[in-house]
Amino acid sequence: MQYDPFQLQAIEHINQGHSVIVAAPTGAGKTVIAEHVITTCLKNDDKVIYTAPIKALSNQKYRDFSALYPDRVGIMTGDVTINSGAHTLIMTTEIFRNKIVEEHSNLLDYSWVIFDELHYLDDTERGSVWEESLMFLPDHMNILGLSATIPNIDQIAGWMEALHDRPVKVVVEDRRPVPLHFAFQCAGRIADNLEQAQKSMRAAAQGVPRWQRFQKRSHIRIPNDPVDLIRHLKEKQLVPCIYFCFSRRRAEGLAVDIQGFDFLTPEEHTEIKTRFRALIEKYDIAHEPSTYDIAPLIERGIAYHHAGMLPTLKEVIEQLFTTRLIKVIFTTETFALGINMPARTVVFDELRKIYGDGFRALKTRDFYQMAGRAGRRGIDAEGFVFCRIDPLMVEAEDVARMLHGEPERVSSRFNASYATILHLYQRHKERLYDIYPLSLHAYQQTPKNRQKAKHMLRAKVKILKQLGHIRKNKVTAKGAFAAQVYGYEMLLAEFFDQGVLDELSPGQLAVLAVSACFEPRKGMRKPKLSKSAKYLQRIGNDIIFPILRAEHGLRIKPYSKACHFHLANAMESWFKGEDFNHVMQTCPADEGELVRYFRMAMQLLKEMTEGPVSDGLKARAHEAIDRINRDVVDAEKQLRA
Repeated sequence: MQYDPFQLQAIEHINQGHSVIVAAPTGAGKTVIAEHVITTCLKNDDKVIYTAPIKALSNQKYRDFSALYPDRVGIMTGDVTINSGAHTLIMTTEIFRNKIVEEHSNLLDYSWVIFDELHYLDDTERGSVWEESLMFLPDHMNILGLSATIPNIDQIAGWMEALHDRPVKVVVEDRRPVPLHFAFQCAGRIADNLEQAQKSMRAAAQGVPRWQRFQKRSHIRIPNDPVDLIRHLKEKQLVPCIYFCFSRRRAEGLAVDIQGFDFLTPEEHTEIKTRFRALIEKYDIAHEPSTYDIAPLIERGIAYHHAGMLPTLKEVIEQLFTTRLIKVIFTTETFALGINMPARTVVFDELRKIYGDGFRALKTRDFYQMAGRAGRRGIDAEGFVFCRIDPLMVEAEDVARMLHGEPERVSSRFNASYATILHLYQRHKERLYDIYPLSLHAYQQTPKNRQKAKHMLRAKVKILKQLGHIRKNKVTAKGAFAAQVYGYEMLLAEFFDQGVLDELSPGQLAVLAVSACFEPRKGMRKPKLSKSAKYLQRIGNDIIFPILRAEHGLRIKPYSKACHFHLANAMESWFKGEDFNHVMQTCPADEGELVRYFRMAMQLLKEMTEGPVSDGLKARAHEAIDRINRDVVDAEKQLRA
């Protein structure tokens, strides 16, 4: 094939045996470089690991690479393990980090690791996982990092070179293979450039006091109908279109709002009906209410896609979109993350989203991660990006910064988990504190911030000692159990240490696991619990409050996670073998949420069995897994379909 210059440059470095970081815009062709690494490893009988930030992307890469390299690809995501000894092994970055820090993990057979979406180092919740993966990477493994454009890529490479004492080559590509054309909808008008849009913004906001702007619940509204924009795209033949929303309900609502449009020719009508019918039968969801709900939209070339949907139904939508029969898809931002689904046009419903504790204007990097889906290489001469602007919610300067500003720097989010610390303590004892200087955080931060990070590490070791995870410089059985249950260490280790786990039935273990995983959304109603679930809730509260007090006293953040029993009734019903639709009738979560948390519960139960637990507990945990893992919850069934 014909490579672009930046691809050739990266491939030459790889062929010379160097680790490489590639920073390039979305859609530039970074995956081709990963495929070169995989092909080379297979040719040389070497093994390679490909890590991705989310399970959906891991699943897609498994399918893509399996088609390219039949029978030579495996996957491990927590939900699914297929062909785990394969020469090319796909996994989430969390699974890879766990394999590295666990003392007996054997990675000697693997010569390369590919980190997709390396800029995730900057993710507030999960960035530490990427950093730990790089910090503890075995010396014999080479790295290919694939990243969005970031200004401090040389700094990241410099840290990695210092960390592993070997060269790390940087390849930067700023040019998009398909250029982007930006347009704007403001106050009901389409503006073809930023200057026109800013004039419209100023005119529309004139006379509105500044104190009344930027309030999500403001009663002031400036007409700006999204249906008019869709009509414009249809008339100008600017479909297929990916329309990004930052709300699941909004995505569904907009799809319903345009159901009067028909984007398909008679031939396309016939084809999409045939394909849709075949896919829903293949994934055994023809009988699901959500399938009936979306079918009339699909037949007009319209769809929505978000995390609250059944994973199998999302899979159907994705496969239809790749056929180009879906002309407009309303979706949340996860559709932008690495999944190879380009369109001619991208629309932003708004230019703000929740960051941490409030709504803020989009970061430049996030904006281009989504905007980069516009323009199909080899098909479109240019991609089109339409930004819907509410001048009372976003400043003109913010819009200019998104389009023309430098992407944000990647900053360390290092905050080692209790489980990671316990694994490292088993190996290094009190020399554990020598680990921190290896971090990107230490490489980037001021002396004052380094001292804060060291305090956090020492505080976590202190609480682990106070609670009996470490005694006389040795990790106890309690600590060894905690080390296996990443993210839920402190809570579940107390259940283990107090002997509660050994008393629980398989059904109670299932309820405890899903309640440990679950994070309720704001305002989500709490169901009336069964006697069994109330018992677990009471124990969980008695356990977590002293832990939280101790963490507060030592200024440890984030605090350990408590149990939330919102899905307890749903799990009890599912465990009894009830139908999924029946379970959903009293469930406060969306379908996709329920499936995701049931799968997380199974992963957690599996992790429990890998600790120093009794044979009886192992048997009951495995029974619980077997009872949960059926029908729409069975992720492996979906992947093998």
